[in-house]
Parts: sequence; structure tokens; C-alpha cells
Amino acid sequence: VQLQASGGGLVQAGGSLRLSCIFSGRTFNNYVMGWFRQAPGKEREFVAAISRLSVTTYYADAVKGRFTISRDNTKNTVYLQMNSLKPEDTAVYYCAADYLPTTVARTAHSYDFWGQGTLVTVSS
Repeated sequence: VQLQASGGGLVQAGGSLRLSCIFSGRTFNNYVMGWFRQAPGKEREFVAAISRLSVTTYYADAVKGRFTISRDNTKNTVYLQMNSLKPEDTAVYYCAADYLPTTVARTAHSYDFWGQGTLVTVSS
């Protein structure tokens, strides 16, 4: 499995970005997809996750109401729409894939494959 994340960049506070993650190598809809982030000097943390057929989504409290996770199984792609960005959202964002899980996980160790990360910087 390969995951290729893109869409990061520099944005002012209050702005928006959309991250994309292209999945390849296996059957995409066998995987729950998640987004995590890691800020400098901090541990990697959960941001959002989406079930295989988009029925269920979960969000970290810090992003609820501002971020939206979605997926297009015809394009093997998961997205993270980020609105009303804050300086504390600055981090490297990683997409991750969890193979045929029994639940939609919100912990990093549950995920089997990881992308390379894309940097999001929010200026104040």
C-alpha cells in the first residue's frame, strides 16, 4: 500500500485548505482512512477518521465543526477539508489506512499504513 498526501501549505488564520491522500496498491474500500497530525515537539494526534463506505466519521474535539473528512472510493482518495484554521492547527498532517477493522479507530497504533505527511502552517 502507498499513501500520497498533498495539499499542505502556508495559510493565514481563518483560512482554508484541503488535503488529499491518494491510496494505491490494494482495494481502497477495504480500509478505514484516518488523518493524524504532529506538531513540533508534540506527539502524533488523531484528527479525523472515516469508515469504508463513508457511513461513520469521527473527529477530534479540537477540529470538530471546522474540519470535514470525506472519501471518494472511485478515485481511491481521502480528503480533509480544513476551514477556520488556527495557528494551533500548524503541524505535519498524515493520512493512514486501517485494513478491514471492526471499528473506526482513533488511535495511531491501529493503522497499518501511513503516508509521508504534508506540512500545514497557519500564521496568526
